[in-house]
Amino acid sequence: MPLPHAMIAHIGVAVPDLDAALTFYREILGLTPGAPEVVDGATIVALPFGESQIELLSPVTTESPIAKFLDRRGPGIHHICLRVPDLDQALARCRDLGYRLVDEQPRTGHGGQRIAFLHPKSTAGILLELTE
Repeated sequence: MPLPHAMIAHIGVAVPDLDAALTFYREILGLTPGAPEVVDGATIVALPFGESQIELLSPVTTESPIAKFLDRRGPGIHHICLRVPDLDQALARCRDLGYRLVDEQPRTGHGGQRIAFLHPKSTAGILLELTE
């Protein structure tokens, strides 16, 4: 049975330069970015879009996952995060149905949220993040 009420929490966008990327959102859209936070080797800045956000992700080191993504693919959408009512239940269902998980157990992500990633080989080539 599908999980009820899943929605887009945020879209993660890999950028090489946060200040340059933020210019559009500030000057054109008039958005006020959230405070930067460093998580998993990336500086993350969230921008509000109604009930969802865009998170700009910029590498802190050349060895971080975002740096490697930028080297391989260049700037662009890195992942889509889906909000689910029960992260543990969602992960159990993924395991039961054979989805490949990047995170077997939830971990702490941006803003202190519990998160877990699904491998893109299981999700039509899209890195999906789940959160509550």
